[in-house]
Order: sequence, then structure tokens, then C-alpha cells
Amino acid sequence: MRLTVTRLHHCNFLRRPSVLAAGIALAVTLAAGIFAENQNRILNDQSARAKVSEQLGLVRAKLEGNINSNIQLVRGLVAVIESQPDIDQPYFSRIAAGLVGNHSQLRNIAGAPDMVVRLMYPLEGNERAIGLDYRTNERQRKAAMEAIETKEMVLTGPVDLVQGGQGFISRFPVFIADGNGQRHAWGIVSAVIDAHRLYAESGLFSADLPLDVSISGDGAAGGALFFGTPAALDNDPVITEVSLPSGNWKLSAVPKGGWSDTPDNVWRIRLVILFGGLLVILPISIAGHLYDQRRVNVRELNRRQIEMEKLSHRLKLALTTSKIGVWEYGLDTSELTWDERMRELYGAPNDGARLGVEYWSLALHPDDREQAEEEFNRAILTGGAYLSEFRVLTGDGTTRWIRAIGATHHDLDGRRYVVGVNWDVSADIELKTGLLASKQNAELRNRELEEARAQMERNSLHDSLTGLPNRRFLDERLLKGHAGRKVTALLHIDLDRFKQINDTLGHAAGDAMLIHAANILKASTRAGDFIARIGGDEFVIATTSQPSEERLSALAGRIIVQMRQPVPYENHECRFGVSIGIAIANADEGEEDCGKRLLIDADIALYRAKSSGRNRFEFFTASLKAEIIRNKRVADDILNGLERKEFRPYFQPQFDARTLDIVGVEALARWDHPTEGILTPDVFLKTAGELNVVPLIDRSILEQTLWQSTRWKAAGLSIPKMSVNVSAGRLYETDLIDSLDGIEIERGTLSFELLESIFLDEKNETIVANIERLRALGIEIEIDDFGTGFASIVSLIQVRPDRLKIDRQLISPIVRSESRRRLVASIIEIGQSLGIKVIAEGVETMNHAVILRDLGCDTLQGYALARPMSSEDLMTFVRDENWRQVA
Repeated sequence: MRLTVTRLHHCNFLRRPSVLAAGIALAVTLAAGIFAENQNRILNDQSARAKVSEQLGLVRAKLEGNINSNIQLVRGLVAVIESQPDIDQPYFSRIAAGLVGNHSQLRNIAGAPDMVVRLMYPLEGNERAIGLDYRTNERQRKAAMEAIETKEMVLTGPVDLVQGGQGFISRFPVFIADGNGQRHAWGIVSAVIDAHRLYAESGLFSADLPLDVSISGDGAAGGALFFGTPAALDNDPVITEVSLPSGNWKLSAVPKGGWSDTPDNVWRIRLVILFGGLLVILPISIAGHLYDQRRVNVRELNRRQIEMEKLSHRLKLALTTSKIGVWEYGLDTSELTWDERMRELYGAPNDGARLGVEYWSLALHPDDREQAEEEFNRAILTGGAYLSEFRVLTGDGTTRWIRAIGATHHDLDGRRYVVGVNWDVSADIELKTGLLASKQNAELRNRELEEARAQMERNSLHDSLTGLPNRRFLDERLLKGHAGRKVTALLHIDLDRFKQINDTLGHAAGDAMLIHAANILKASTRAGDFIARIGGDEFVIATTSQPSEERLSALAGRIIVQMRQPVPYENHECRFGVSIGIAIANADEGEEDCGKRLLIDADIALYRAKSSGRNRFEFFTASLKAEIIRNKRVADDILNGLERKEFRPYFQPQFDARTLDIVGVEALARWDHPTEGILTPDVFLKTAGELNVVPLIDRSILEQTLWQSTRWKAAGLSIPKMSVNVSAGRLYETDLIDSLDGIEIERGTLSFELLESIFLDEKNETIVANIERLRALGIEIEIDDFGTGFASIVSLIQVRPDRLKIDRQLISPIVRSESRRRLVASIIEIGQSLGIKVIAEGVETMNHAVILRDLGCDTLQGYALARPMSSEDLMTFVRDENWRQVA
């Protein structure tokens, strides 16, 4: 219905003569404007493309001129070589030095008689190119042979240069005449044109160049785009060509920021069109508006007359249906007139008899009569509005609530009247009374809910066990400050050995310890300090007083001493300690940043305290932060290094003590760091263990070692055995053997080196089972660093390793210590008696080698014979047998 009315109004509006006339004028104006703007846009596009073509022509001329000038310079050198084919390096350098420099974009020039580079300028930095044979070099042979076969200069590129940057390579065939006048190929001259300088000196990098230029070509670039972005090709570019001796380049250009769709004078044209349109439309619109206004005024007069008639009818209907009683009281005559509804409300007889004010007064409820009469008399005396609410009693005993309103007025004769209405509001009063009772009940309920909410809020901010504030409360305090003041220092406290008490004596004992710890903290701190329990066995003390290391150290010391005291619990004496990390705020730091940082710094200091032996406190320092950042960087680099396969094996040969033949190699993990070079495990192994990626490194070293062994065999090198280190935690993993699936291992060629500290007298079933399964796969077992751990002879009998390696700490002193020599001899005898081969590591001098051989050691390993080396260096080392010369 509403939509239909809207459409009718819209249609009537469009039918107005003024709107029709203005619409026709507007349509003509718009058509003329659109035509003019379109013509202006076409002219602007043509002008813009002409300007771009002119600017691109300058770039093309510079680029073509620079390339041809470089080619002509090299052609001059070619002409010299054709006349002097036996040119030597000094003479070649003198001539080339005049060609390479700031006056050209040539980077270097090489001469290759018989297709082998023997001449080079500049020689420095290009030494590796001397001796390059174009006929056998796969990357350059095709272009070089093409130049000889076509007898034309061949330009290729751009290519990435070893020295950095990009360049275009021009290869010039050189032909010389023999004694019979026959011309034959002398070789080629190759010149490298620096791409960046060529672009720069051709103006392509100029800040004043208002173009985005792309270059592609069928010559040097093989048709591909090699300068600029593809976006320029997709934006309707202006195209021109650069003619080269061996092809053409296509230059494509668009203005920077793309073609402008809007001409510079668009608003001037539009303003002219607008001004002309206004001259036509405005007078027509004004005249039409005045005509429409007159028609509207006539319609409005008719409408108001109809509305008055409707309003009168509605008022009469409303009074009839609403059951409102109308009364009138003459102030001069004291006559009271009621209509039928008034008589019905008061239970008065409807017999037409006149009623006085006394009848109304007697009908009032005794409790409301005085107030009702007072309000009525006040309205009469003041001449103001009359408003009252009271109860009446009808003849049948019914009580009704009546609301009365009235106002004083004067008639044409000057007489005064009070005219008003009454209506029954008993239902409203009853509802109001019920709502008031409900409101009171709701307010009572709200108070109860508010008290419950406050209790819940307190419970949410406090620990139910100790009554201390919890982590949420702490976070609010750190952000807003404690008691309106900034937190200046934070102590992060963690209970040591709490878990053992909880696990052995139960959670009730643990709860008792936590309550005891909370009481100690309350007793140790001052009134202004803030204490919170933020975790299972973690607490925090925040202080707002002026911090000093002496006071904080004393506080932490008192807490540590008191926490160490035994706590009686059900016939047990429970003992636990604490580790504390302390952080002090910076004076110039904001509250929010300071609170968050303090918690992080205190946690870092706590970590240092626990790692340094527990039951102590540590302050957060800049060096500790630097160490954490450094460890984080090392951890990130390790994870990135695993993805980039930067971990690789270095191999240290192992020699027969008697013959000095190589009997095996030990694969040692090295990290080929992109910026720090080759790193040994002492730099990264601890962090890798914390990241739990040592198994990944072990597997990578194992796979690379097995792959290198295939290379050695293919090269005809005999290396009987390879040993790789296996981290201690791997032996405790039940899926160790499953992780070796997919790795081909030749039986008897691989051994795992296990740290001696793994093999304690307490026999671990998982370790023993893994060792037996490794043997079943043909993998031998070695015990590494023997003599530094806790393994006993019983452990050796249980594990039955194939070899044990005596640690370098025991080997190093045997040259000067007879007692150490006897100790090493005893270890060798024990190994031989159990059928275990003995390897000595840390053989630093040939004196060590001789003594160990005489003691009966089977295998030697150390710097005296060979250092750890890459696979390529190992292959060279084995072929040359240089260690025998040292021996």
C-alpha cells in the first residue's frame, strides 16, 4: 500500500508542467555536455600518447647509441687482433684499458684464441675465466659457436654475473688470413656490457623520466621481458624498437601511474557546460515552481477543510467509545452539569435532575474527600488547571478510582466555567500497585544479585585456597598500578620440589604447603606490597616503593631461608625450597608497558635461577636479556637451517694403530651457517636439544653419510666403516627403529656412537631392546667418551658394544704421566678381554700414536693424523695418503 502511494506521488510529480519543461532542458544540456567531454577526452588521449612517444624516442636513441658505441669500441679491438693475431696479455690489456672505463658501459673484455680464454682485461677478479674452453662449456658453447658459424657478432643477455649484477655478453668472431690469403677463425672476443650502467646512462633510471618502461626483445633476451614490469605491457603502451646488430628490442612505455582518464581541462569544460545549462534551466524552473506553488496552496485549503470535518467526527466518536464523562461547573451560578457517562461513573440516577457540588462531595471516599475538595477549590481560586485522582463510593458499595482533569474558560458573555472530564482508572491503579510491588521485589533481588556478583568478582580475582589475588588480579594491577601507584619491582617465585610432595603425600599435603608458602610471603612483605598466586606453585610479589637491589636481595634471601624450614604434616616433615626471579622497572617506562615487561623479565630471571641450581634468586640484567635474545636467534636459525639443509657431516678418519690404514670415519655434525660459516656442535647442540630437533639433525647426518658413502665407492675409495653419533634421548624412544625405515643400510658398514653416560648399572628395557634391534639391522654399537661417565664393567657385559672409544681427557696426559698411561692400558686390556675393539680419540701428536700402538690400542683418531673434513676433502685426503708422510 505504501509503495503504491509512493509511486503515485512520483508519477504526479513527473507530470507537473514545470518538471517536464526543466527535464527537457536538462536532457538537452546533458547530451551536449557528454558530447563535448567525449571529444575533449579523445583529444587528450591523442596528445598524451604523442608526448609519451616523443619521450620514449629519446630513451630509444640513447639506448641504441650506447649499445652501438660499445660494440664499435670492441670492433676496434677485433680489428687490432685481426692485424696482430699473436697479441699478448700486456698489449691486450693496454688496448682494452682504453675501451673499459667511464666513457663506456663495458665491464670486461676477454680474448679466446682457438676458443680458449687466454686474454682478459681487467684480470683482477676474473682469474678463474682464464683457460675457459668455449667448446666444452655447456653454458657458453652455443653462443660462441653461433658467432663463429654466422661470422657475425652475437649479443646475449641479460645474464647474472658471478661478480654481481647483470650484463649483456657480446661475442665477436675473429678471422685472420693465412699465407694463401684464406681466412680462418682465430677465435672470439667476448665483451660484457654492464646492464645497470647501460640502463642508467640511457636515462631509464632517471628521476625525471615520467614513464614506466619495459624492454623485451628477440635478440639478447630471446623475446622475453628483461627490464621493467609486465604491467606496462598490459596497459596499452606506446611501442618502439631498438635496432641491434643481432636483432631488435621492443620498448613499451606508459606514463607513470598509468594513462590518465581525466583531461587536465575537464573541470573547465564542465563548468562552461554547467553555466550554459543553468542559463537555460534556471528561468524555466523558477517559472514552473511559482505555477506549482499556486496549485499546491489551493489543494491545501481544500484538504484542511476536510480534515476539520474528520476531526470533529473523530472527537465525538472518541468520547462515545472511551467512556469518558464530561462535566461543567458554572463559577458564577454554582451549577454542576454531568453527562450520562458521569452519572454512570458515580452511580447517580439518569433522570435529568440537576446535581449540585454537594452530591459530588458526598460520593467521594471518606479518606480522599478532604484532599479532592482542596485540589478542586485551589483550581477555582487560582484559575489554573485542575488535576486530581481520588476514590468514589457508588450506591451499590462499589469503589472506583477516578482521574479528573479540567480547565477554567470564559464564554462570549463573560461568564466563567470549569469544564473537565472524569474516567475510571481502577484497572490502572491496580496495575500500578502491582508494578510497584514488583519493582520493590526486583530491587531487593537486584541487591542480592549485586552482592552475589561482588562475591563472584572477588572470587574471580582471588585464589580460593590461599586467599591471595590471582593472575587476573595481577594483570589488572600491572596495567593500572597497585593502589594508584606504578609497580617498580617484581619477584617471580616458584616452589622447588613441590611436585614431589604433591605426588607422594597427595593434594591435601600440597595444599597445606601452598598455604604455608602464602603465609611466609605475607609475613615477609610490607603493607604496600602486592602478593598474588598466579599458577600451581608460582607466586608474585609486586612492590611500588623505591626499589633497591639490597632491599630486594634481603627480601628474597629471607623468603628462601624461611621456605627451607621443614613443615610438619601428618607425621611427616615436608621440605621444599624456592627459586626467585627479580626484575626492576625503568623509571621512564609507562605503566602498561612496564607491567608486562616486568612479568616477562622476572620470568626470564626465574628461569636462570632454576637452571643455575634452584633454591636461589637471580636479578634480570641486560646481559641475561641479550643471552635470551641470542638463544632465540640461534633457535630460529636452527629451525631455518633444518629447512634449508644447512646441517652436514664432516668426517674424521680413523686409522689402524699398526698399519695406519684408514679403517673408518666418524661423521661429525657441522652447521654451515649462512653468515657465521662452519659451526661445531658446542655452539648449537644445547639449543637444538631444547627445541627437540636433535633427532632431526641426527637423521639428516645419517642420511647424508650413507649418501656420501655411495660416492666414495663410486670413486673407488675403500672406507670400511662409518660411525655416527646418536643422542642419548633417542635410545629411550620406542619408535627409534621405526624412524630408520626407508634408509638403506649395508650390514657391517655403519655403527652408532652412544655416550657412556647412557649405560648405567640400572638396566633400561627400552635401551636394551633398541640396541638388540639395531644389531639385527646390521648396525654396530660403539660407546663414546668412555671413562668420563658411570658405566661399569657389568654395563659393558650387558650391552656388549663392538667398540669403545677412550675419551680424549684420558688420552692427552699419557705422554707425560705414567699413571694415566697405566690407566689407559687397563681400559685397553678390559676391552680386549671382552672382545671389544678399542679406539683412542684425541691423538694430538705422533708420540701419542706410538704409545697407544705399543699399549695394544686397535684404532687411532685425532688431529695428529687427520682433522674433520668435508666429503670432497676426505676423498682427496684418502687418494693422496699424506698422513703416511707425517707418520
